[in-house]
Amino acid sequence: MLNYGFMQNALFVSLCISILCPCIGIFLVLRRHSMIGDTLAHASLAGVTIGLACNVNPVLGAFVFTSASGALIEFLRNSFKKYADLILTIVLSLSVGVAITIISAGKLGANADSFLFGSILTVTKFDMLLILGLSILSVLTLIFLYNQLIFITYDEDTAKVAHVKVKLINYVFSILVASAISASIRIVGVLVLSSMIALPVATALQLEKGFKATLLYSVLFSVTDIMLGLFLSYYLDVAPGGFTALVSVFVLVLVLVGKKLVSLCSARKKLPA
Repeated sequence: MLNYGFMQNALFVSLCISILCPCIGIFLVLRRHSMIGDTLAHASLAGVTIGLACNVNPVLGAFVFTSASGALIEFLRNSFKKYADLILTIVLSLSVGVAITIISAGKLGANADSFLFGSILTVTKFDMLLILGLSILSVLTLIFLYNQLIFITYDEDTAKVAHVKVKLINYVFSILVASAISASIRIVGVLVLSSMIALPVATALQLEKGFKATLLYSVLFSVTDIMLGLFLSYYLDVAPGGFTALVSVFVLVLVLVGKKLVSLCSARKKLPA
């Protein structure tokens, strides 16, 4: 299987996104903003269609439009402080409207279906370089802003009082989310992209470890999910994105069941003989 060039490309991209997505996702999940990831995942489809219509690389188009959508969400937060869910509805409506309008107009130079469901056949050498660049830049930015992001994640109001540049960092973080989404779109697809951001983190949280340990376990679960999804989808001849989402859910259920069994065993040991 790995003798095929397209599988080598897919494997390389999968490793990049399996590290990048949980690094972004853990901050989204802990801030209870996981639906922002889902909204921006759908926004990436509009970027893809704009890129295809303008003969621009669709991954680059997804990154630009998703970054703009993330910045729009941050901008609208000041106008809809009491109705945060409305912001996501506005951005989602805008993105889906743009995507459907362009697709229905028949102006695309290629089929956008592979971006909906994910396809290992569509990863090019240029995509690999672009995704590698986005991943390295994003991880380095996360390392640089690590302490500030943790501060904002646990208490944004206190971070403002402590003179942390919350608004600027939130804008930067929205661009990081956009990079993770645009890097993943080729393999995973738009419809299940948010699962790669949230599910490995949700699984790691069940282990009830500290922040750094949870982050490492999130990456471990993410690599496991994506690699299993990629290899099994190849042999089953199904879309890798959807099957990877199923694998992620299965791993989460497995961890939940294992946690429950450990808890029951511990309770029995404590019972008097």
